[in-house]
Amino acid sequence: MTLIKSISGIRGTIGGEVGENLTPLDIVKFTAAYASFIKQTTKEKNPAIVVGRDARISGEMVHRILTGTLIGMGCRVTDIGMATTPTTELGVIREKAAGGIIITASHNPKQWNALKLLNGDGEFLSAKDGETVLQIAEAEDFPFVGVDELGTLVQKRYLHEHIQSVLSLDLVDVKAIKAANFRVAIDTVNSVGGVALPELLYALGVKEIFKLHCAPHGNFSHNPEPLPANLTELSALMKSSKANVGFAVDPDVDRLAIYCENGEPFGEEYTLVAVADYVLQHTPGNTVSNLSSSRALKDVTEKHGGQYSAAAVGEVNVVTRMKEVNAVIGGEGNGGVIYPASHYGRDALVGIGLFLSHLAKTGLKPSELRATYPAYFMAKQKVELTPGIDTDAVLAGIKARFSDEKVTDIDGVKIDFPDKWVHLRKSNTEPIIRVYSEAPSQEEAEATAKQIMDMIKEFR
Repeated sequence: MTLIKSISGIRGTIGGEVGENLTPLDIVKFTAAYASFIKQTTKEKNPAIVVGRDARISGEMVHRILTGTLIGMGCRVTDIGMATTPTTELGVIREKAAGGIIITASHNPKQWNALKLLNGDGEFLSAKDGETVLQIAEAEDFPFVGVDELGTLVQKRYLHEHIQSVLSLDLVDVKAIKAANFRVAIDTVNSVGGVALPELLYALGVKEIFKLHCAPHGNFSHNPEPLPANLTELSALMKSSKANVGFAVDPDVDRLAIYCENGEPFGEEYTLVAVADYVLQHTPGNTVSNLSSSRALKDVTEKHGGQYSAAAVGEVNVVTRMKEVNAVIGGEGNGGVIYPASHYGRDALVGIGLFLSHLAKTGLKPSELRATYPAYFMAKQKVELTPGIDTDAVLAGIKARFSDEKVTDIDGVKIDFPDKWVHLRKSNTEPIIRVYSEAPSQEEAEATAKQIMDMIKEFR
């Protein structure tokens, strides 16, 4: 069992010992610390906080404890019930709230849950603010209010508003999507996507939807991370239903995986690439992704006359960099699309609207569209470290060995070769170094990763 405290929130497994798992007492402590932080920074005695959750089995338990704690801290809670992460982010903006909390462990299995913390812009807390929340929690410096100052709770639903905001985007062409008569297959892994995706698709004019695991009961039918190994049923459904395109999302619907008409994955790295290609055709500008994302985004961006920038891994880092360079589109290679014309958060619903518009306007099948983009292959490995090893010294040593190449060290060490790259990052939760590599072939990507991994082992 595990409890992970970080600047982005608290994540852990349900049950067990206090301080070692995500127990009711840990939920109270961390929620109260967040509420205290919001009160201190906004100078509001009764700040408004929006709360949403995915469909996890533990969600109702965590939700009741969390909202009760916020009321005990004097907050005005807007409870939007089961909602996607981007819906909650938009809810914070629409409510003009001081912050928000999303109860979701994203792609983690069902025994996990987490609290994701938002600021008043509906964006994840910065590293500095997240660290302040951790310090308040550790010091238990969060006095509760008296009976006459207790907070309040109102219930609202924001999915309809979220979908309407997608439909209102200039580049979401509902008329073209409807005329294309798409047959769409979906796998929403028994969470809130089972409600959100069908409603969005019907609103976009899609008449035929083939559904997998859309009942939002939280007892996930397979590993919830939207990777090909976990989406074999969707692949088979694409073939049997003769669907034109398939979509899969994680439990909180901020990651989007696309499947081609032949049952083959479009490639999680290429969700952002395809959407960016479409956006850049109509609104030329700059793009951003994290250091571990495909080089294909850089290629597409430069083809359209824009500039590509890389950010440290983590949504908050990507968003910060997007604002610095005024990016028109950005995100992460795990299927996370961030479109500022909507909001600064990964949003699978926005991704679907833009991708279907792109597909409808090109008249291509997904496999044909995928073939228009540069072909890269990625290998993702890790090296376990012996106790006591100086990880920073290892990374510095690797950096020194490749000093003649282009090296970026804003987040670990990334080495860019002319036709490939490798990125090394130390884990914040495990004694490992993650090694990601990309090259024009799978064999070369794996060989590059192995070369670096062998070097790392020399330091052990």
